[in-house]
Amino acid sequence: MPRRVVDWWDAHQVPLLLAAIALGAAVGMARPQLGPVLEPGIEPALMALLFATFLGVPLVDVGHALRDTRFLGSVVVANFVVVPLVAGGLSRFVADDPGLLLGVLLVLLTPCVDYVIVFTGLAGGARDRLLAAVPLLMVLQVLLLPLYLVVLAGPGVLSVVEVAPFVEAFLLLIVVPLTAAALVHALSPRHRAGRLVEDTMAAAMVPLLMATLALVVGSQVARLGAQAAEVARVVPIYVAFVVIAAALGMAVSRAARLDVPSTRAVVFSTATRNSLVVLPLALALPASLAVVPLVVVTQTLVELVAMVVLVRLVPALTRETTSPTATAPADDGA
Repeated sequence: MPRRVVDWWDAHQVPLLLAAIALGAAVGMARPQLGPVLEPGIEPALMALLFATFLGVPLVDVGHALRDTRFLGSVVVANFVVVPLVAGGLSRFVADDPGLLLGVLLVLLTPCVDYVIVFTGLAGGARDRLLAAVPLLMVLQVLLLPLYLVVLAGPGVLSVVEVAPFVEAFLLLIVVPLTAAALVHALSPRHRAGRLVEDTMAAAMVPLLMATLALVVGSQVARLGAQAAEVARVVPIYVAFVVIAAALGMAVSRAARLDVPSTRAVVFSTATRNSLVVLPLALALPASLAVVPLVVVTQTLVELVAMVVLVRLVPALTRETTSPTATAPADDGA
């Protein structure tokens, strides 16, 4: 791939990502029959994107990040103490509809563990530290989601929600690409093939993210048509969540006196939800709750646009709001 081409799409990544979202929406609405054809491509595209992301993070940096307890504590507090309070409050606006309520809670109570790392990197955040936090985020949401659902939606919800899709998604979207990246990292110092894979995947990051966004939007947007009026009720909730969660993620980071890259990572982790992992779980619900997957997909569409905006906005805001005395953890050299 010519270097000038890679430099061009790296420099224009935000408009390119918006164009990918628009293209996916246009195709999905013009040719709704393509939805089932495009949907199987989401998982492989996401796996390739995460493989490229993991390749770009040296494993030694992940090891250092695991010792950054201040950062890990901030991510946990933001996602499992602060966000449930926000999600509980916002979900009251649809408490009269069990399907809307369950869909909103499912997606807002689960922090993202996949493309959040990509967007964090695009915004200059500490993606190595966030990558190190992924296993902890995944385990905690599996353990705590049933408890939060019982508190916020009632005990009857446990009879219709299964955990198996979370485990499958963790293996396919995290374990497989992370293991493959580790093998390539081990191969690179001794073999040219390993270095070639690293260079190729680094160059392909923006096109992979564009393809993933286009597939997600294109495969799901047509499903919203028949119930658009009902599902539209959750759009203001999702917009409000992004704004509130980003602000609270920044506040938690300031309280913990994190450095700027870590602050950006916490903000993205707090504002980004696990919609692609939750979607299989939502699709497994009984027919009486058929609206839940549409509620989850709607959050995906709102979030993808919001993330493209935050990639530009968060760096500007963190330069102004992060405490000037904040320091990086001494053991990771940041």
